[in-house]
Parts: sequence; structure tokens; C-alpha cells
Amino acid sequence: MWPLTFISEADFHRHIDETIQYYGGKLEPYDLQKLNKHFIDPIKLIFDKIVYQFSWEEIVKNEIFRQRDKSNNNDIGYFHQRIFQYIQGCEVPQSGWDVILAKDSGIQISEDDRVNRVFVELKNKHNTMNSSSSAKTYIKMQSQILSDDECACFLVEVIAKQKKKHRLIRRVSIDQFYALVTGQEDAFYQLCMVLPGAIERTIAFSTMETIPKDSAFDELKSRAGVNGRSFPLALYLLGFSSYNGFNVKYRDTFYE
Repeated sequence: MWPLTFISEADFHRHIDETIQYYGGKLEPYDLQKLNKHFIDPIKLIFDKIVYQFSWEEIVKNEIFRQRDKSNNNDIGYFHQRIFQYIQGCEVPQSGWDVILAKDSGIQISEDDRVNRVFVELKNKHNTMNSSSSAKTYIKMQSQILSDDECACFLVEVIAKQKKKHRLIRRVSIDQFYALVTGQEDAFYQLCMVLPGAIERTIAFSTMETIPKDSAFDELKSRAGVNGRSFPLALYLLGFSSYNGFNVKYRDTFYE
């Protein structure tokens, strides 16, 4: 039996599939051109390789993963935000706020405060906002409260470091927000428990290629030669090909 009462099994799997589809171009294979599209730092890769005792193949795979992961954070933000469109009482507007929670019966946000609407800014991590963006968000929330005396504003963080409270402007962790939305204290925990199996099932029935066949390492290995002793040069030439001393096709004086 499906254990979550606040979202249907069909909607949950639909949302996971939409999130995986949203990964889009990040699942495309990495060739050498794509790997170096934003100019990798060869010196960092060589330090990482030697200090952490990685193989050359591991260091290239790690760099590909890092590049994919950098943009995937936005896609996980999509998962956290858009799932609320399937939960009763929530709206995910096209612009303005990430989520709006509204209940005709009112929303008890504390022992003393009850509102009709909660406007939400949703962040993946506590450190994704600098002082400037924090100030803009606070001003936005103040403006909303001044124009609507029956609302509150929440900054909801998936990975929260601290929780701050103002009577109508609050900084809360996502588990607290799920509890408020669903009326179940452990709703977010319940979701996390079914998530791995749901992702595996969705991928099993998906026609999307989710295991990219990256060719970047093989291309670098080919440039480095049979024994791979010039692999550092192959990396250097990705970033320094026009620099003095590097603008040659091949050298065998580098050491692994």
C-alpha cells in the first residue's frame, strides 16, 4: 500500500519522472569538447590526482561529475518546489513566490498567530543567499505583509543551519513546512523514506538514457599516447594550448 496520504502515488511518480526529464542536457555524454567547454583547471586536476591518489580515469570522471552536479542543484530545486503543486492547499505560481499555501479554515503558524495564506521563498541550502539577496528577500516579505494583513512569509530551507522566527516572517526548515502543510509532523521523513525506491522504479520504466557514455577520458588517453606518460600534457593543453612553451603538439618529458 502507498504510505503517503498527502500526495498520491501516481502524482509522486509523475513528479519524479518530470524531475529526471528536467535533468535534460546534464545526461548527455561528455566528450572532450564538452568537458572543456567552460575551461577546466588542469593544475587543480593534477593536484587532486596526486594528493588523493586517484587514477587519471577517476580524476576525469570526478570532473565530469562536478560539472554535472553544479547544474543539477537547480534541478533538485525544481523537485522541492514543484512537488507542492500536487499537495492540497498549495499553489506553485509562475512567478513572484515559489509556493503559496492557502486554507479557508486558516493556518495556525504559532499559538498566537493564525493566517489565511503563507508566501514561501524556497532555498536548497542555508548558504545559497548572500547578504544582498537576504536583504532583498526580507524587503519583499515586509512588502507582502504590509499589503496583506492576513498572511505570513516563510523562507524555507531544505538544508537548514538555523531557524529564525519573527511573528509573521520566518526562516524554517523544510520538515517544519511539510508539517504545517500536511498536518503530519513527520511528513518530510515519510517522503524521504519512499523516495529511493520511487526513483529506481521510475528509472526502470523510463525510456530516457540515464547512464551517459562519456568519451572524454578515452580522447585524453589517446592524446597522451600508449603508455599514458604524457597525460599531464594532454590536460595542460586543454587550458594552456596557446601559452608559451605549451604550444607544441607532443612532449615526452612529463611524468605521471
